[in-house]
Parts: sequence; C-alpha cells; structure tokens
Amino acid sequence: MQASALTIWTIILVLGVGTYLIRWSFLGVLGQRELPGWVLRMLRYTPVAVLPALVAPLVVWPAATGGATDPARMAAAAATVAVGVVTRNVMLAILAGAITLFGLLYLLG
Repeated sequence: MQASALTIWTIILVLGVGTYLIRWSFLGVLGQRELPGWVLRMLRYTPVAVLPALVAPLVVWPAATGGATDPARMAAAAATVAVGVVTRNVMLAILAGAITLFGLLYLLG
C-alpha cells in the first residue's frame, strides 16, 4: 500500500508539532518553576537509560553484519561494561571495548 504525499506530510507535521509541544511543556511551562525533588532524582537517570537504549541495538544487531549477531561486538560490549564497573573510569572502559572489538575483528577475520 502506497501512502500519498499529503498523508506523509500530514504525519510529519503532526509529529513535529507533538515533539515541539512535549519540549515546550518542560521548557516553556515548567522552565521558571522549581521542580520537586522526586522529579529531579528521576531526571538524573535519563542519560543512563537513554545511552544503553541507543547503543544496544547497534551491538546486538549491527548493520555491519547485516543485522546478524556478531561475537566480536558482543565481547567488546561485555569488556566495556566489565572494565567500567570495575574501574569506574569511562575512558578505560571505552579503550577496553575498542581494543577488544578491533582485536577480535582482526583475529576472527
């Protein structure tokens, strides 16, 4: 089934307005007010929740392998998490993951 150009543009405009209103609700309406403590505590975890949600599909179903699970990428993700948990150092975790990924890609061909 082919969607018409009018349907596509209507969807784009509605989603754009919806996104604008969601952002405006925080910046425009609540921007001048003090947020409750419980909201501030929950907002603190937003980056921690968003980053894995962005990275996980790229690790489990990478485009480089056509969506097939790749042992090198899974091992690199595990090494990154393990080094990050043990050392609490982001740069060491990234370095460990990169070394693991490139090393296994080289060894596995």
